[in-house]
Amino acid sequence: MNLALSGAALVIVEASAVTPSGRITYKDLGIWNESQMQAFKKMLAEIRPFANARFGIQIAHAGRKAACDLPWLGGNNLPANHEHGWQTVAPSAQPFADSFPPKALTKDEILEIKRQFVDAAKRAEQAGFDVIEIHAAHGYLLHSFLSPNSNLRQDEYGGSFANRSRLLVETFKEIREAVSPEIAVGVRISATDWIEGGWDLTESIELTQILEELGSSYIHVSSGGLSDKQQIPVGPNYQVPLAQEIHNQTQLPVIAVGLITEPLQAEAILATGQADFIAIGRGILYEPRWPWRAASVLNEQISVAPQYLRCAPHQFKHLFK
Repeated sequence: MNLALSGAALVIVEASAVTPSGRITYKDLGIWNESQMQAFKKMLAEIRPFANARFGIQIAHAGRKAACDLPWLGGNNLPANHEHGWQTVAPSAQPFADSFPPKALTKDEILEIKRQFVDAAKRAEQAGFDVIEIHAAHGYLLHSFLSPNSNLRQDEYGGSFANRSRLLVETFKEIREAVSPEIAVGVRISATDWIEGGWDLTESIELTQILEELGSSYIHVSSGGLSDKQQIPVGPNYQVPLAQEIHNQTQLPVIAVGLITEPLQAEAILATGQADFIAIGRGILYEPRWPWRAASVLNEQISVAPQYLRCAPHQFKHLFK
């Protein structure tokens, strides 16, 4: 509710697992059954009368980065025999860093996971979400299929670019066909692994062009997360050049994200045509009214829930409606 009333145009629910074994931690959200769908539906019904935002959900499978302890308890990968652990899965039996080895998926298991993504998307539509975002970034399952660093398969789901991208492309295509054309379906990717021989920007551009042809609504450009050997040049706007390169090679709307924390910084990215939308993650969790501050800094009007109109500073009241 807090972020729904923040003034953001779109609020995306955190990565929600398509199957219990796809959770990052045992406390993660999921959308793999009817009761979860009904809970989301009730939440959206209660929020919509008070919020001007649209609502999306990220559907995900953590793959070999699943079965972890809670972040504030260390976030370490838990063994399968732990009360909160389970056997993780991946395209190949290659562990992430020093985590426990995942099980290499069989072809039948791959097809089952694809079905779970599609079913989750259908539930998201039934719940009333406006946007479905397929999480294929940060080293999670779909990303681990894309990267030659983690995908060592020798069948039709490994090897060439076409084979490594097959699961994501097939999953997107089936989801796009399964839900209403009125629902936006986008994809979040890591544009580069930041490691030699890994998934890179060139492949990300090619993938984006394929997704565009299949009817993707947007591409959300992040990076990294696949290897503990990654060398990320972290700093303000560090991922924006990746978004810009993809933006230059496609007509698909591009979302930029990553250490974009100030309104003028975000506006400059849009004004110079580096991206079409800005995603704010940690920044808006720290400052839940970030869009209000952006409106005051940029002297732009913003729609807010009427119960908050009286709290606007006097000099900015003309911006709040």
